[in-house]
Amino acid sequence: MSENKEEPELVVDTDWKSQVEQEKEKAVAEDAPGAAEDPTGDLPPASLAMLISTFYSQAMVALGVMENPATGEKSTDLRIAKHFIDTLEMLQEKTKGNTDTEEDKMFDEVLHLLRMAYVGAQKA
Repeated sequence: MSENKEEPELVVDTDWKSQVEQEKEKAVAEDAPGAAEDPTGDLPPASLAMLISTFYSQAMVALGVMENPATGEKSTDLRIAKHFIDTLEMLQEKTKGNTDTEEDKMFDEVLHLLRMAYVGAQKA
């Protein structure tokens, strides 16, 4: 009995790196239209309101009011919370005269809420 064993032809793709890059670019374009041109993707536009919101959220996490998104747990660090509150107060002072009515109102409301939460956390 003679078996006819044919060895498969070995094909070496020397241009695999460029092919992988093209596939990655295609996947990005399909998943998020316009993302290849816009590096910020779906992020909200940079604004003072967004900065205030970011500091507010971080302070609320430090006060133990909100869960830490990295750990999913609540913990209190009054030193860090005070730093975020102080930073917002400094930012409000430094931007005074350059903010609109809505931004002024946001500063006032956020700082009031954070101060109240801070006092509450100190008593706890």
